[in-house]
Formats: sequence, C-alpha cells, structure tokens
Amino acid sequence: MKTHITLAALALSGASFANLATFDDLSLAPGSYENTASFASDGFGFNNSYDPTFGSWAAFAYSSVQDGTTAGFGNQYAAKPGAAHSGANYGVAFQDSFTPVTPTITVPTGQSLTGLWITNTTYAYYSMHDGDAFAKKFGGATGNDPDWFKVTATGLVGLTITGTADFFLADFRDADNSNDYIVSDWRYFDLTGLGAATSVQFTLSSSDNGAFGMNTPAYFAIDDVSSVPEPASLAIIGFGLVGLARRRSRRA
Repeated sequence: MKTHITLAALALSGASFANLATFDDLSLAPGSYENTASFASDGFGFNNSYDPTFGSWAAFAYSSVQDGTTAGFGNQYAAKPGAAHSGANYGVAFQDSFTPVTPTITVPTGQSLTGLWITNTTYAYYSMHDGDAFAKKFGGATGNDPDWFKVTATGLVGLTITGTADFFLADFRDADNSNDYIVSDWRYFDLTGLGAATSVQFTLSSSDNGAFGMNTPAYFAIDDVSSVPEPASLAIIGFGLVGLARRRSRRA
C-alpha cells in the first residue's frame, strides 16, 4: 500500500510543477533563426504561417540572434536587449496585416498560462526611437505627441474569451515627457488574468497608423513562457490519491 500511495503522491507533486518554455529545447546555430513552420517548446505550441514563394512569414519564429544595435527590417529577428532573457533562444512574433493569421500560443493540457517575458525587437525599437521611411518618431519633433505601441493578449477556450491583458511596449501619453519610454529590456507580462485559457492570441496596436494599417513595425519578442496546473487538474489527481488510500485500507 505504501508503495502505491507514494507513487501517487509523487505524481501529484510532479503535476504541481510549472511548465516553462525557454525555446532552448529547439536546435539553432548561434546568430540564426527559424521562421518556416509552427513549432512546440516545452509543451507550448506556437503557430506560424510561411510562404516559400516570397519567403514571407507571420505569427511566431524562434531566434538566437544577438544584435541590439542594428536598425532596420534586415534585423527583424533580434530582441532589443541583445540576448535572450535566459539561455540562448527566444521567440519572435510578427503580426502581418496581409496574412490571415494571429500569433497564438497553445497552452499545455491541464495548465493555465501565468505569464512570459517580453520586449521589443531591435527593428521596432529603432523605428519608434528614430522614425524611418514608414513610421514616425514617437513623440514627434517636440516630444509631445502621445504615441503608444501595445500588445493585447486574449485568452480563449474555443471561441469563448476568458480574459484580456495589455502590455505597452512604448508609451508617450504622460503629460510629463520624462515618463515616456520605449521598452529596451526584458519585462514580465502577467497573464494570470486570462484564467484557464487553452490558447492565447496576441494582437498589436499603435497610435501611428496609415492607409494600409499600422505603421509601427508589428513585432515583439518573448521568452520563458510559464504555466501552472489548473486547480481542477490537481483536484482530480488528489481525489485519485484519496480513493487509492481508501481502497487499500479496506483490503488491509
């Protein structure tokens, strides 16, 4: 009896561990990236749309590029901090207005997403910081324009929304310009408010828009995506453990 109960207890203990997608279980050469297919990391699913004819992509890629200083589209796979939050690899999301796909994370079965680390890509950062041929310098010439760049995470179970959460990757709305910022380091994005979502979609929005949609480069980088077991999953295991103990007691 002790052996069976001990094994069940170990199962309950193991189920209480958080999942953590570091992207380091994905094979990448240093300074490279992969953008051609959907992929999984540590139990989480990440979608991707790739067009081999044009070499274009949308949704999620993963990268080991370490370049936080080179501006422009050619550096679209780099996180602004110049390295992953941990390890060597990280994820890069791109929302393409011409591709009918939304960056989406599928949560491991029986788990609830708790959060992730997020930052700007180098491309998006310098576009907002300096302006470029397509997008404005945030704050404008005077620094007074109330510009912003935001990620919205939407939790879903099927088509039912479980919650939403916003994270500003740049915010110039404060009346005091000294409080304006463009994120250049890794910051934590708390997603506990999404509840027991089985998938999470990410959409980007900006104050800088034109005739063809958002002018700000529609990218962000993520790392160390975490989840914990849903209470219901732990309860099922716990009830199983109690039931096993009772059956063994009756046989004794």
